[in-house]
Amino acid sequence: MSRTSHICLMASYNQWMNAKLYESAKGLSEEELSADRKAFFGSILGTLNHLAAGDRVWLQRLARHPAQYPALEPIRQLPTPERLDQLLFPDFQALAAHRVWLDQIIINWARSVTESDLDHPLHYKNMKGVAAEKDSYGLIMHFFNHQTHHRGQVTTLLSQAGVDVGSTDLVALIPCEPQI
Repeated sequence: MSRTSHICLMASYNQWMNAKLYESAKGLSEEELSADRKAFFGSILGTLNHLAAGDRVWLQRLARHPAQYPALEPIRQLPTPERLDQLLFPDFQALAAHRVWLDQIIINWARSVTESDLDHPLHYKNMKGVAAEKDSYGLIMHFFNHQTHHRGQVTTLLSQAGVDVGSTDLVALIPCEPQI
């Protein structure tokens, strides 16, 4: 599987899993979604907001890549979260709508990435303003790994709330035929 095919697979997995999580969580009350469950970001809502904030931060960094991805233009227009624990959307429905929008942008962007784009380093500043330069493909893999990590936390929090998300394995989306 090529690097670009892998990025598209991860974008599809991201969209599929987020849809599953939000569908599973929508039956919970606002109180249940906001309840402090002693997770790193407190609640289900807090963790889902962290994912949206983290995605926004990384997509804004990726939007500065020399390829100037047109698919990321809507992301360029958004304010950058000040903190990774910032509640961008205290309302679950608004967050869910933003997630659908964000996931479609990720899909569109992933389809636009070329193999040669991945050979350019990405220059960015971390949340503390420290400049960094890293391998673009490695950072994109971090972007998707970060999502998977925190979605795993959300599935645990949902399980504690009595909600079964079902299958969460990437293997469900891996194609049978080799991708070139």
